[in-house]
Amino acid sequence: MSGGAAAAGRSVTSRALGVLDAFDAGHHRLTLSEVAARSGTPLTTAHRLLAELVAWGALARRDDGRYEIGRKLWDLGLLAPVQLELRQVAAPFLLDVHTATRDTVHLAVREGTKALYVERISGRESVPIVSQVGSRLPLHATAVGKVLLASAPDDVVDQVLRAPTRETRHTVVDPRRIARDLAEVRREGWARTSEEMSLGAASVAVPVTVERASGPVVVAALGIVVAAHRRDLGRLAPVLQVAARGIGRAVGGSEQFR
Repeated sequence: MSGGAAAAGRSVTSRALGVLDAFDAGHHRLTLSEVAARSGTPLTTAHRLLAELVAWGALARRDDGRYEIGRKLWDLGLLAPVQLELRQVAAPFLLDVHTATRDTVHLAVREGTKALYVERISGRESVPIVSQVGSRLPLHATAVGKVLLASAPDDVVDQVLRAPTRETRHTVVDPRRIARDLAEVRREGWARTSEEMSLGAASVAVPVTVERASGPVVVAALGIVVAAHRRDLGRLAPVLQVAARGIGRAVGGSEQFR
């Protein structure tokens, strides 16, 4: 423990964790001074800790000098029992859908007001899209996000409706329209988007539901991305629903999800 850390009653570990905790959904990229201020860490100490965290891979330093979360933390997060098991259980079902359609198929869970993509399968014929494993995209602008938002607590829905971001010129940002879309998702059991997140791409998604004693719970969303000019989006929903039911049954039998 350094003298400064000891004087403040904080260990080196707690200071390093404080630096990491400076990053959140509203602060993806921070300068050195911002990290120091948000973590309550002296500037020189923050500089040293940032360098060590970058060297280890927990953080990455951009060309503009700002810092952001590194891939090492994502890799470790994938080892969490629940997330790891979800990916392992879902992978064969995603592969089945991709084999049948040749389009990009992905699995996402809700993390705050974002859709966190935990698995993805695509091929050379797939439409180019922005999502990658580890991506966090707005709930209101993606089909998997709309599915997850439709089952989210009221406070999460309210937070999204207060300030929906415009990702493309087609993104729905009118809170009343988003609310109507969510009501339709709950009624129809699937969501669709057209060029709301990526120009040239449309998407369809369905919920992955697990039966609990208190009732069905949405634990993830299964989606597919196709070219925006496709007119058969409605036909893709049943394909996804079959796979989602299989994932839900497998997940529901796991101790990790009870």
